[in-house]
Amino acid sequence: MAETLDFESLAARHYEPLYQFAFSLTRDESNACDLTQQTFCIWAAKGHQLRDPSKVKTWLFTTLHREFLGSRRRQTRFPHVNLDGAAAELPVVSPADVNRLDVAQALEALAQLDEIYQAPVALFYLQDCSYNEIAEILGVPLGTVKSRLMRGLGRLHHLLTHIQPPSPKP
Repeated sequence: MAETLDFESLAARHYEPLYQFAFSLTRDESNACDLTQQTFCIWAAKGHQLRDPSKVKTWLFTTLHREFLGSRRRQTRFPHVNLDGAAAELPVVSPADVNRLDVAQALEALAQLDEIYQAPVALFYLQDCSYNEIAEILGVPLGTVKSRLMRGLGRLHHLLTHIQPPSPKP
């Protein structure tokens, strides 16, 4: 008997085995739920392309497995870094430094940054873009955005803390 492709009945029939498979791969309840839901999202978007309804179970399990492998590759290439662990790499800016800054000095220092650092810093701080938006705008991976922001901020901090105060006008 050919399986029906009605989304609700399909989800009711295959959710539990897909979740169990996802849990066996991830060993984490939250990640298994996310992976299972992502599989059904992909089904909702692309399931209509399946020509043989009897292969829906295979399609779902294959899709879940591919999503799992893709997420592992992304985690390897772009590892998650806790801010607590990366705090030593972030520049230290004292309140006194912040108080003596003005916008013109900050923009002047920003203009002195290398172009690869200038764009991410400007998009993040001046345009309030998220990391993902910056990655999309610049056409670079999310990890590249984060590293360029960190390096750019370090260079910007160096430039701003080594600016000579304007000499008083006679």
